[in-house]
Amino acid sequence: MSEAADRLSAMLERIPYARFLGVRAELAGDEMTMILPFGTHIVGNPMLPAIHGGVLGSFMEMTALAQLQVREGQAKQPRVIDVSIEYLRSGRPLTTYARAEIKKVGRRIANVHVEAWQEQRAQPIAALRAHFLLEQVEA
Repeated sequence: MSEAADRLSAMLERIPYARFLGVRAELAGDEMTMILPFGTHIVGNPMLPAIHGGVLGSFMEMTALAQLQVREGQAKQPRVIDVSIEYLRSGRPLTTYARAEIKKVGRRIANVHVEAWQEQRAQPIAALRAHFLLEQVEA
């Protein structure tokens, strides 16, 4: 297992909510895919049934943080500055996938976009845009 994969596994183990959701990650080079398996404990609307929006939002936020961890490898987890989520489709009772794209990393701020999908990546069910405060390195 690579150093990045070790850091990713350790990060997910430290997040109790990630363990509760059953989130796992697959890493190929520097490209990471987060996987959220379906379970009845993540249903928000049992009439549809649809995955709870808070579950999708936190799943995408974890994806952004994990991608930052893979790329930047900081000792401390970045802090969230702001998050904007677009819910595009109802999350059906299927496995959900997410990938993050780091748009820019400055000295203090990182800008990350995440898309979550189920059957086809071209039809995302939700998207997230977020800014994170990075750990400052002493000069």
